[in-house]
Amino acid sequence: MRILLLDIDTLRPDHMGCYGYPRNTTPNLDQIAQEGVRFTRCYTSDAPCLPSRAALQTGMFGIRNGAVGHGGTAADLRLTGEARSFRDPVLESGFHSLFRKAGLHTVSISTFAERHSSFWFNAGFNECYNQGKGGAESGEEVVPIALDWLKRNEKRDNWFMHLHLWDPHTPYRTPADYVNPFENDELPTWITPEVFKHHQGLVAPHGVNEISMYNDLEHPAFPKHPGKIGSYGELRRVWDGYDCGIHYADMLLGQVFDLLKQQGIYEDTAILLISDHGENLGELGIYAEHGTADDITCHVPLLIKWPGMQQGAVDEAFHYSLDLVPTIADLLGIKHQQHWDGQSFSNTVKTGQTQGRDHLVLSQMAHVCQRSARFSDYLYMRTLHDGFRLFDREMLFDLKNDPHQQHDIKDDHPELCAKGAKIILDWQEDAMLKGPQVIDPLWTVMNEGGPLHTRGELDGYLEHLKRTGREEGARLLAAKHKK
Repeated sequence: MRILLLDIDTLRPDHMGCYGYPRNTTPNLDQIAQEGVRFTRCYTSDAPCLPSRAALQTGMFGIRNGAVGHGGTAADLRLTGEARSFRDPVLESGFHSLFRKAGLHTVSISTFAERHSSFWFNAGFNECYNQGKGGAESGEEVVPIALDWLKRNEKRDNWFMHLHLWDPHTPYRTPADYVNPFENDELPTWITPEVFKHHQGLVAPHGVNEISMYNDLEHPAFPKHPGKIGSYGELRRVWDGYDCGIHYADMLLGQVFDLLKQQGIYEDTAILLISDHGENLGELGIYAEHGTADDITCHVPLLIKWPGMQQGAVDEAFHYSLDLVPTIADLLGIKHQQHWDGQSFSNTVKTGQTQGRDHLVLSQMAHVCQRSARFSDYLYMRTLHDGFRLFDREMLFDLKNDPHQQHDIKDDHPELCAKGAKIILDWQEDAMLKGPQVIDPLWTVMNEGGPLHTRGELDGYLEHLKRTGREEGARLLAAKHKK
């Protein structure tokens, strides 16, 4: 058997054609959706990059595996401890190791492990190819490695390839000679001039006044990525930059699909598409970043084309991306592990049977300290560290009627806030009781000075706010955080 796992970083599903996006960003991936199952409500349990892949690799929520942030103690997987034998049972039964156990030769083409000093990610691979730029590379430097491997191994059966592209990830970096196919398309209608003016007045790292997080500087290595959005018309630079990254990655993946077809193995190759997180493009006043536990950051695409199974199907049930671990185990005939938090939905792939969850809990500790409950049509958010964005402790959004999270309705629906809070509390207690019984890593992050991307940044950001005419925001932020 041959399995190709496509890992496109920072890919939000509602910017793909197969999920209803009007721009033709993903013609090649749209074909994969027609040939398999498209999952509409898949979420990463832990955002962003490092925590998301830690959850997928271990099959465990970040609260249990320990890796929830981008720095400090909580950026590393928790030691297994007494349960560790000659081999670590967590990594021995990790996501990538499943394919080895099924008798497949495993290959990874990714710079993720080095970018985040997270070399546990490579557990289970026979071969690892690291292009060497730590995520700063674009796809034309990565896909040729995959094409070369496929050509050299044309006669090989029973392989698994993980192919990882960063192109939609900030900073947006399509090559200089890449022509923007969307330059004449309309901008999103929900960001009206009035909404944009409101965003200009916000305290919001990665907002319109400081795309670069805490300042408006542009990096000379990434000339297509703005430092700020100075006027309403300049929104296109961010919006098109992101969509071009998606389109460019899709175009390159088309070369992989074409080669598989030329080799006569495309039809018999299982192809999966995943992402680690999405990307805010104005939601919560945040642009070109994935720094919250909101619906936009945590909602990810999932496509599964598996030979002999469902084709052209759509599943609308709630799933975590870590649910892939027991699902793939079922599809490959491998025994489940007790420490996994995932729930298999293999029957959805096989027969179309619904196997979803009632609700989800979403976490983010790299830019903020937040947990959210996703249930029914609602997103309930609790914030312990706001990442210098002046979020309220509680927020509630009706995603059916407000998909871009513009209207906080918590005051109108205390009963929904109570439901969301109970979901998070029950989940937290259940996870801690499952073990290991140590401190919740959310509090590790808080006790070590807050999210990594906020440490040592407050004073400089306060001065930037004052320079850019937001003195009142600076005063409110200082009152909240200078204690």
